[in-house]
Amino acid sequence: MECPHLGSSVCIAPDSAKFPQGSPSSWCCSVCRSNKSPWVCLTCSSVHCGRYVNGHAKKHYEDAQIPITNHKKTEKQEKVQHTVCMDCSSYSTYCYRCDDFVVNDTKLGLVQKVREHLQNLENSAFTSDRHRKRKLLENSSLNSKLLKVNGSTTALCATGLRNLGNTCFMNAILQSLSNIQQFCCYFKELPAVELRNGKTAGRRTYHTRSQGDNNVSLVEEFRKTLCALWQGSQTAFSPESLFYVVWKIMPNFRNGASTVVTAIFGGILQNEVNCLICGTESRKFDPFLDLSLDIPSQFRNKRTKNQENGPMCTLRDCLRSFTDLEELDETELYMCHKCKKKQKSTKKFWIQKLPKVLCLHLKRFHWTAYLRNKVDTYVEFPLRGLDMKCYLLEPENSGPESCLYDLAAVVVHHGSGVGSGHYTAYAAHEGRWFHFNDSTVTLTDEETVVKAKAYILFYVERQAKSGSDKL
Repeated sequence: MECPHLGSSVCIAPDSAKFPQGSPSSWCCSVCRSNKSPWVCLTCSSVHCGRYVNGHAKKHYEDAQIPITNHKKTEKQEKVQHTVCMDCSSYSTYCYRCDDFVVNDTKLGLVQKVREHLQNLENSAFTSDRHRKRKLLENSSLNSKLLKVNGSTTALCATGLRNLGNTCFMNAILQSLSNIQQFCCYFKELPAVELRNGKTAGRRTYHTRSQGDNNVSLVEEFRKTLCALWQGSQTAFSPESLFYVVWKIMPNFRNGASTVVTAIFGGILQNEVNCLICGTESRKFDPFLDLSLDIPSQFRNKRTKNQENGPMCTLRDCLRSFTDLEELDETELYMCHKCKKKQKSTKKFWIQKLPKVLCLHLKRFHWTAYLRNKVDTYVEFPLRGLDMKCYLLEPENSGPESCLYDLAAVVVHHGSGVGSGHYTAYAAHEGRWFHFNDSTVTLTDEETVVKAKAYILFYVERQAKSGSDKL
């Protein structure tokens, strides 16, 4: 949002000597000494923990708003400004009076200057740390053990995404997409020069006004983000520019054009409805970019991965529940054109066309009589060989390998609440699995991935023939 309080609140010099030493993302709160989510006040440069830790940055603002009577003891009240602060990890700016993250700047561009100074401090600290680690590896005789213990050199090529304030879901999705080669290669191969000129060899781009720029391309910002994630030049990348452009632009895919998204994620469903009174059948075709699957009620919150009692819920159970013949209830009566009135009917989905990348969304949140709950059931899913042939309308027209899918990424929701919690992602890159938790990227293994309580699963169509187990 546009904040009107920056002019009176941003008072520190961009390169203030009052800033602490070292990496800004690891600065400590001056009250509780926590180094989780440090926020720096842009009035006095003091550092406190953010709103999602112990909230001392907010308390710093609230204490400053207590009216102070001037020395003449008149009725005139004065307020000290400590309203605006900057997240030292994401460099996003927050105003406590507006109670929101802000995107504008002062007339002199002081916010951006502070941001650039903090980024320089972070890069200097990162370069120094990499140099120290390199020296340690060169001089140590335990190189192989060090690699196994901390995985620093193995996972160095992977880059995290800084949280801009409740953007963990966006980060998890971006990391998942960055590991789907059919999708991310399209953007990585676009020439940056052509994008600046609005020319993409016939490919559609979208533009909006941004901070100081006349034209900023959503495609270009997305391309830069994807390219940054696997360059290995930094531990974490801030998707602030991409987030700003997305925030500015309403979705532009409403005109039904052929886009790279529909070409890769797009499939077609056939929806069959049959009147139970006269037998009239209605068919229609619906395009989809993902399939939202219910977790069958008999499995909900009954069993986790390591429990022994009760049946195990599998992804196949969820797919079967989605495609099985279903009798519509009284609230969903079908308007039969032959009977000329709403009648009881049955419904069934078939997949007419499978996408190149199959996105499966497990419905982990559902309404009860009084509130909305999370379905915490573990759903078993395959890493390789998800066979979708039995859900096809015409399976006989499909090749032996065309219906097999291998897992590329998994998004997980952590927490029990609907409006709270946290999102992370697991994704495969060049045969190895990584766990992406905002700025933190760690190397993991297949055993850890399959134990995850998946929220969104990305499966990639198998290209080459290989022997694998099927679902």
